Parts: sequence; structure tokens; C-alpha cells
Amino acid sequence: MTKKERVKRTLNHKESDIIPYELSFTGQAYEKMAAYLGDRDFHLGLNSHISGYQYWGWPTEMAGGGELFRDEFGVIWDRSGADKDIGAVTTPLIPDLEEHDYVLPPIDGARLRREIIDMLAGAEDRFSFVGIGFSMFERAWSLGGMENILMAMLTSPAELDTLLDAICERNLKTLDIILEFDVDGVYFGDDWGQQKGLIMGPEHWRRFIKPQMQRMYAKVKQAGKPVAQHSCGDIFEIFPDLIEIGLDCYQTFQPEIYDIERVKREYGADLTFWGGISTQQLLPVATPAVVKSETARIMRIMGKGGGYIAAPTHSLPGDIPPENIAAMLEVFRGQGS
Repeated sequence: MTKKERVKRTLNHKESDIIPYELSFTGQAYEKMAAYLGDRDFHLGLNSHISGYQYWGWPTEMAGGGELFRDEFGVIWDRSGADKDIGAVTTPLIPDLEEHDYVLPPIDGARLRREIIDMLAGAEDRFSFVGIGFSMFERAWSLGGMENILMAMLTSPAELDTLLDAICERNLKTLDIILEFDVDGVYFGDDWGQQKGLIMGPEHWRRFIKPQMQRMYAKVKQAGKPVAQHSCGDIFEIFPDLIEIGLDCYQTFQPEIYDIERVKREYGADLTFWGGISTQQLLPVATPAVVKSETARIMRIMGKGGGYIAAPTHSLPGDIPPENIAAMLEVFRGQGS
């Protein structure tokens, strides 16, 4: 059975010979793991089941070097802090939704097509996801500032609708390009959750975010592709909404936030869960032995009946000891032996 076949089966809530798995690294974690293994090309032997490409704006280092990067939307990201892989927005480009002249940039379709082609060329027998990161709420706050966008839900709803409509229209055009290719699925990245509950609350999510996501999901579903959604944090309250608008797979699934047995019981027939191995409370602090036992326990619960892709809850950050990554991989690879 190929890796792609295993992922397709689990998305259809069917078990296969082993539970499919995936892992990705931040730059810091990759360097540490390469040094630990003495092999800079160790990723070639990971046997991850998913090949992915996520478009979110192509940040480019600004002239003069340093830690400042400008993306194609004009947003400047400061990577001088702990989060060197994404960074923090320096100054909002739309400080006032009621009075601004900002226009979203055109899509560089030629570059997007090249990068999708490159990803697919190296996918081999893996399941291919192409994604749009910062797909709605995150794109809005990266342009307008988190506090301003949240306040606009109360003070300037019409103006916020205008911005979200423009973001969605651009994303739909991006999807037109993605769906030119024989990708296996489409992935949306947009963080809505915090450690408990939604950042904006379920009512505001349903008012502002849900209708836009429904439009984008519909385009993907009309093309016959499964939809995956990334959101950090606790979004339990809106699982029924996401199922209603067509979500197939939820990532990332954080066991420090969710009662995994309850989630599997209540939503496992409708959603495939991707994640589950905590980068917050397990991998950075546990012993390798505990990592192995907990990884196996989560896979046993979540993998029953299909509907589970085993993975760390996020791209592996730099604070995880390499021996713990190796322990998790040992469990992933040791299935069926």
C-alpha cells in the first residue's frame, strides 16, 4: 500500500496496514536534528506520508540584512525574537479600516505554478496537499493589527466585511491556479483558537469568518478534493460548523487542549484528525521513553477506524531535544513490526 493510499483511506475513515504519519521542522529544529544524526539530508529517509506546499506571501529579506522580511502583501515581519520562522508584524498597513487606500497585490501566478510543480515533482507516492496560509483572519490581522481587527467586529463590521471579501476573492483566484494541478487535497491555514476557546468567540467567527471559509471550501469540494484546515488552539465549539461547510480534516489537534477520547467519539465519524503529538507539553520536556508510550497511546485511540494522521501538533520547534524526535519517529516507523 502506498503512502497516498493510506492517507486516502484514513480520510475516508478506513483503517490501513499502518496509521499514516507526517512531520515537518522549523529551521532551528532541522539544524539540531541534522547535527544530532550527522546527516543534513536525513529528511529524505523520514517516510512522511504527506508532501505539502503552503503559499502565504513569500517573505523576502530586506536590504541590509538583519531580521526584517517583507512579504508580497507589503507586511514587514521582524524575526529577531524567538519565532524566527515567521516573525512578528512591525507596523499594520491598514491602521484604520474606515479610511485607507490599501489594495491587495496581484497574484504572482507564474511563481505559484512553478512552486506547485516543484512540490509535485518530488512528492513520489506521498499524498499532496497545497495550502493557502494566513487564509482569512490571519491575513486580515497581519494587515490591520490583531486588536484593530477584533475591535472592528464590533465597531466597523461593514468595513471589515469589505476587507474579508477582498481577501476571499483573492484566495478564490489562488484556488483557481492550485486546482489546475492534480493535487490530492487543499489545505487552509488560519489560527482561530487560543488555549481555551476562540480568539474572537464563536458568534463573531460565525458572522465574519465562516461565510468566507464556506466559499473557499465549496470551490475545493466542487473540484472533488478533500479540504484540510489548520487552526491552533481550542476550536471545539465550531467543529459542527466546519463539518457543515465541508471540512474533511482538522489540523492541528492538540491533546493538551482537547479530550481526545471525547473528540474521537463525537466527531471521529465526520472529521479526520491530523496531529496529536504535543509540541507544547510532551516533546519538549518528556523523556524518550515517555514520548514513545504517549505517542503509541494517542495513535491507539485516534487511529481506531481510520480518520487519523499521526503527527506533531506543529512544525517541530527548536526547543525539542533531537532524541525525543527520534523516539517519536521510532513509534511511527515501528508500526506493524
